Amino acid sequence: MTWPISIIIPVLNEATSIVAALQALQTLRTECQIIVVDGGSQDDTVALATPWVDCVLKSAKGRAVQMNQGATKAQAAILVFLHCDTHLPKEAVPHIRQALAKDYQWGRCDVAFDSPKCIFQIIATMMNIRSWVTGIATGDQAMFMTRAVYEAVDGFPELALMEDIAMSARLKKLSRPYCLKINVITSARRWLTQGIMRTILLMWWLRLRFFLGAHPDQLAALYYPRH
Repeated sequence: MTWPISIIIPVLNEATSIVAALQALQTLRTECQIIVVDGGSQDDTVALATPWVDCVLKSAKGRAVQMNQGATKAQAAILVFLHCDTHLPKEAVPHIRQALAKDYQWGRCDVAFDSPKCIFQIIATMMNIRSWVTGIATGDQAMFMTRAVYEAVDGFPELALMEDIAMSARLKKLSRPYCLKINVITSARRWLTQGIMRTILLMWWLRLRFFLGAHPDQLAALYYPRH
């Protein structure tokens, strides 16, 4: 079967949420190849994901590494990189195809959170405005691109953190992103668990340090909680 779009989802220890996330994508199965790339889960993520996708791959840990691994098995001319805790609405798919059939080579969606708290509406609005102004997309915004442009920039830089920022910088050298005004819905769980203001300040601090040249491994140690 030939698909117009391949959706690549990097996962790690997502047993509690993987089934619901993949069930939400089932209406897209007729036009989208769904690929899950596991980074070494110690739970039942792989077994739970297998019945709901077209392909499950195993990879070294790291979102960038996993997404690049998924791209090697993708059969479509359009690649969508989707976080496990982000929902891609069905109506986004034809708009992605239309955008990339024109003059655009890559893009991202607007983002909203799955929490009714007003603060998350403000955060999402600021994220979308910042992305529109800077041309920088984040992984939560379901980055999409043609296979040709993905290959032209040699895929995602295999960094421990900020791979989405670095990838945007590569892609921006070729063209501005298409900013799709359809919301993907992403989870607020990290914000609620770690604290909203703490997470905001942490992200600002990490971005600043990244732009000032800090090594992504150091930033990843601050971002990912220790177990």
